[in-house]
Amino acid sequence: MRKTHQQKLGLGLLVIISLILFIVAVYFIGNRQNMFVKTFDISANFNNVNGLMRGNNVRYSGINIGTVKDIVMINDSTINVVMVIEEKMVSHIKKDAIATIGTDGLVGNMIVNIVPGKGDAGPISSGDTIKSYTKIGTGEMLSTLNVTNENAALLTAKLLNIADAMADSKGTFGMLINDTVVAANLKQTVNQLRIMSIEANKSMRSLNEIINEINFNESVAGVLLNDSIEGQKVRVVLDNLELASQDIKLVITNLDETITQFKNGKGAVDYLFNNEEFVKNLEQSIQNINEGTDKFNQNMEALKHNFLTRRYFKKMEREEKRINKKND
Repeated sequence: MRKTHQQKLGLGLLVIISLILFIVAVYFIGNRQNMFVKTFDISANFNNVNGLMRGNNVRYSGINIGTVKDIVMINDSTINVVMVIEEKMVSHIKKDAIATIGTDGLVGNMIVNIVPGKGDAGPISSGDTIKSYTKIGTGEMLSTLNVTNENAALLTAKLLNIADAMADSKGTFGMLINDTVVAANLKQTVNQLRIMSIEANKSMRSLNEIINEINFNESVAGVLLNDSIEGQKVRVVLDNLELASQDIKLVITNLDETITQFKNGKGAVDYLFNNEEFVKNLEQSIQNINEGTDKFNQNMEALKHNFLTRRYFKKMEREEKRINKKND
């Protein structure tokens, strides 16, 4: 069966349209995969790529500059991500840039964000490995929130137990809250402490006034504090007092030894203190002297009245009166 002209025309249009769509698709795919521009490779090591896949976009300061070329597991804690970057971005990305993994919007695909560094490093080169920063993923945040909720629940339960114990007057705080006697005593104690603090402040003010009234320049205290010469003299006086006290102690010791020797010795002193017969003789002698003195006085009185010596005594008496008047 021979094809008509219209069928041939439709087939040609279909082939042309298909070829155009294929070229456009190749162009967009190649443009997305950076197949038609000059590129260079850089990499970054992460602990967790959070679902990053090959072909995901790479952005620098919010601008798409490349794609993820490869993801390689180096060891159990390090994953190497190789990125294809447009060569025109070489002059903008520095060696101190930092790579992070994020999401394109709230629920979009994972992307690699390159953040500019804060130093003055030079431009990046092909094959360089930049620093990385792994953000906390949603799973980790949910796990942390779960642990936090559990801890909050335990803390709430314990706080409820403490509140119940306080309501039942258990423990010191419960007794303070519910026992009016203890509360009154505590209030009185606080009042007494307040009064004591007021009195202490008054005492300190009085002491400050006394100290301020002291003339440190002219008083003895000021001289002792400020004049080194007078201070040295005081030190000398104290040293002399110490030496004098030692000498007095030595004299007292010698005196005690002498008194002990007097008590325990056999000399004249011991004879005078301890011989009873000597004491009796001494008393008898004193008594005899007193008796002799009394008799002498009697004899003198008798001589005054004797006619042979009476004139002499009267003369002596008149002479004595004359001397007394002259002295008066």
